[in-house]
This record gives sequence, C-alpha cells and structure tokens, in this order.
Amino acid sequence: MRLPPLAEGRLVRRRNRFVAEVELDGRPVEAHCPNTGSMLGCREPGSRVWLSAAGNPARKLAWTWELVESAGTLVGIHTGRSNGLVREAIEAGAVSPLAGYRRIRPEVRYGEGSRIDLLLEAEGRPPCWVEVKNVTAAVADGVGHFPDAVTERGARHLREMAARVAAGDRAVLVFCVQRADVREVRPADHIDPAYGRALREALAAGVEAVALGARVSPGEISLVRQLPVRST
Repeated sequence: MRLPPLAEGRLVRRRNRFVAEVELDGRPVEAHCPNTGSMLGCREPGSRVWLSAAGNPARKLAWTWELVESAGTLVGIHTGRSNGLVREAIEAGAVSPLAGYRRIRPEVRYGEGSRIDLLLEAEGRPPCWVEVKNVTAAVADGVGHFPDAVTERGARHLREMAARVAAGDRAVLVFCVQRADVREVRPADHIDPAYGRALREALAAGVEAVALGARVSPGEISLVRQLPVRST
C-alpha cells in the first residue's frame, strides 16, 4: 500500500484518543489520531512521527497521524489502513490460508449487529468471515500483543465468528502487525484476560487465527510475512 506524501515531526503528546499534538517544522499542529487504543509503546513524547495532510480543506484537523518510530522501528498506527492492507495481500495471493476466493465483500452485516471486515466467497466453498485486528503494541523479545486496551467488542466478535463456524462457515481472525520487529503474536492476557479467554475458546470452536507482519516505510506499508499466533 502506497502512502500519501508524509511530513515528519516530533510528538509533543497524545492529548486524548482522537488528537495528538505534534511539532512540525518548528511549529505546533494538531493531528487526528486514527487509533483509539492505548497505543502502548507508541505514544512517547519526543518520538519521531509522520503525518499526512487531510484532503478535505473543511476538515477540523488538517493532519492525520500515520507512523511513529518506536524502539527504532517504524510502526503504522492508522488502524483504518489495516483492512486495506489485508485485502491487498489476499488479492495478491500472499496469504496462503486465504487463497482461492474469487469475491471479497467488505463490511457485511452479521452477528449481534456487527459488520465483518471482509467476507470471502467462492463457488463450492463455504463463506469465509475475516475479522482484522491491528497490532501495534510495544514488543519484548519479538512478541506482539493484542489488545493494547480492554476490548469487550473484540471478545464479542470472537463469539460471533465462532457462531459462523458452528453454522458450517469458515471464520478467520487476521492480526495485521504494522511493525517489522514482531516474530509472533499472543493475546495480551496481562491487559485484557477476558479477551485472551475468548480467543482460546474461539480457536477451540474452530475459528482460525493468522498474523501478517509488515514492512513499513514513510512511503509504503506492505504485509510481507506470515507470523505464528500463540494462544498461551
């Protein structure tokens, strides 16, 4: 995925879930933060960050936060790009567990009033419901964790996916890891033990889990490798 032209600055602080203060070319600006998680390890004041300019001149905030440098690694923090990255990788045939589907539909309603990120369909195969989760959390020894904050919504999605499997469909949870220093993904039981339990229950019920690691630069983000998901 090619990124729009980015401007480099320094993070002053993440003021709240939606707004970051950044020093850009020696002047303070406010940028939209397209990541509502805690951004553990990705919000340190003084960090190098990259912003994209808003295409809509009427928008309240003229900038959007795209990347941050964390522990010497570039991290894509824009969760809104995750679905596109995963779809791009599937269409390129780079995700072997999800190969062979001829049709991809985004944002299809299912479950308890939810929308699945991607629904894959092919003649003679059961539908495949794909939920995408963005992984940015700070890592230790190459382990990436999800979630970085308590997510009841995430646990509900796992239950909904397990219900699709029980109905005879296929359901796959895809962790989109927008940083290059992760070698495996695990549930963050130390942050949200309920999500960890829900993940293990979903896997036991037949839900599949795949993690895709990215190569990140200020010009492009690409999912280039498959990573193991450890549920314990």
